[in-house]
Amino acid sequence: MGYFLYYPGMLLFIFDLLGTFAFAITGAVKASRRGLDWFGIIVLALITGTGGGLIRDALLGNHPPLALSTPTYVIVCISAAIFVMVAQKKITSLWILVMITDAIGLGVFTMIGAVISENAGAGGVAIVSLTVLTAVGGGILRDVLAGEIPQVLKSDFYATAALIGGLFFWIFGLCTSEYHVIKIAGTIAITIILRLYAIYYISPQWRFPQ
Repeated sequence: MGYFLYYPGMLLFIFDLLGTFAFAITGAVKASRRGLDWFGIIVLALITGTGGGLIRDALLGNHPPLALSTPTYVIVCISAAIFVMVAQKKITSLWILVMITDAIGLGVFTMIGAVISENAGAGGVAIVSLTVLTAVGGGILRDVLAGEIPQVLKSDFYATAALIGGLFFWIFGLCTSEYHVIKIAGTIAITIILRLYAIYYISPQWRFPQ
């Protein structure tokens, strides 16, 4: 967590929580539509919001995982689940705002996955792979637990956006060891832009929960 102690990092931490909230909402909505009870809704919200980070930290040997050592993530996910249970119709009507927030979270998650993997001494392939897992792992676990083929394997643009963001992070690092802020900001921006482009132009149907 030392990475988040200065002001810009704290801002990214806030974005990270915002993205976690958005991811958790998608998990809670999925659970509700599958007819799960309140406990199932909370579980899917937690899995979707924190699953990618848990997988990354487990593969890197980081114990305890960030999502478990920082209670804020669990609180945010449970809050998202409660929010869905009391205001699902309103959430559905404003789903495009959730997707925009989700895109911001995806960009931040991609960057965080890359930074944590790099700091752990991972090589290029591992950095990119763990970056993608951080970004899409929660959604995959959500769909599996909901009894569906993961959306990311069928039509979603999460993996592609995160992959390109992770590749930028790695290649930029190969070119120069300076300008770390540019590398971080570029990773976030590229991922967000690609995700928003996909939402608006490639597959507009993604704007709404399935």
